[in-house]
Amino acid sequence: MTGDAGAGTTADGVRLLAPDGTRVAHPEYAIDPSPAELRSLYRDMVLARRFDTEGVTLQRQGELGLWPSLLGQEAAQVGSVRALAEDDHVFPSYREHAVALGRGMDPLAIPRLFRGVDHGDWDPQEHHFHLYTLVIGSQTLHATGYALGLAKDGSASAVVAYFGDGATAQGDVSEAFNFAAVYGAPVVFFCQNNQWAISESNEKQTRVPLHQRAQGFGFPGVRVDGNDVLACLAVTRWALERARRGEGPTLIEAYTYRMGAHTTSDDPTRYRDAAEVDGWRAKDPLLRLERLLRAEGAADEAFFAETEAAGEALAAEVREGVRSMTTPDERHLFDHVYAEPHALVDEEREAFEAYRAAFAQEG
Repeated sequence: MTGDAGAGTTADGVRLLAPDGTRVAHPEYAIDPSPAELRSLYRDMVLARRFDTEGVTLQRQGELGLWPSLLGQEAAQVGSVRALAEDDHVFPSYREHAVALGRGMDPLAIPRLFRGVDHGDWDPQEHHFHLYTLVIGSQTLHATGYALGLAKDGSASAVVAYFGDGATAQGDVSEAFNFAAVYGAPVVFFCQNNQWAISESNEKQTRVPLHQRAQGFGFPGVRVDGNDVLACLAVTRWALERARRGEGPTLIEAYTYRMGAHTTSDDPTRYRDAAEVDGWRAKDPLLRLERLLRAEGAADEAFFAETEAAGEALAAEVREGVRSMTTPDERHLFDHVYAEPHALVDEEREAFEAYRAAFAQEG
């Protein structure tokens, strides 16, 4: 199964919801969410977008050192995380803010990382959401190894590894694909193909659609319309069920678009034109689900107003929380380096304490 042909499949991949808000039938990935479920999906996307825009604003105000925006990728993240069971595990890259919120993470955990208050201090076991990974593609190996460990322990859980199109050029990703295929790891590789690896377009990264790479490793690859939250939910659910049955890995290519900059240190106007952005803006994931809700009478104006208000409340919580963050004690750097006490770390801690004390004596 490659997701290349059939009813409900377009050049953008498997589709259940068209940009104009109309439903599209698909024989292999049919789902029928209730009006309440549709409203919930929309609400999560709105909250994720508002959280993200607040992150960008806070960085521009000097409150954060950096912020990688998810603008335009809300459907891929919200749809896929909704497919996970509570005991499934997520291995993110560094842009999966909507996935973090969907797993119940503290909204301030991500800004703390990008403010430099910590290096990511959340407990990966609490929400089964592992630490952000800035080393491109390495989390696919971590996810594969973890998935194999779960299988060896007799667990029925599955693992999802998130990464971008640029990461597929890294050797780590190919190694993870091969290892997962050979050993039948219960892992779903979820590639958010947002068309740009910083300033390198897809045309300079690959000569075949990314999902087709899975065939060379011996497991299925599916392209899904990454701006269609229903299709992302359905395809990810199918891949996770396949993993739990012991049928091995799946590669999902969520064909989407990074509407903003790669990070706040990037200027996308230097390498892409406005017409391209405008073309993708017409496929906005929030707008297409809003159109469906309105067309089917599944939501009224009160719902949309309440959802917008919830987004503003979340933004205010993040804004106030970030501005009230205090500088951590530098000695915290030596905590939790190893699970058990370590002689070298103890030595380095003592040297640092002596260094600090020297300044106090000079004063």
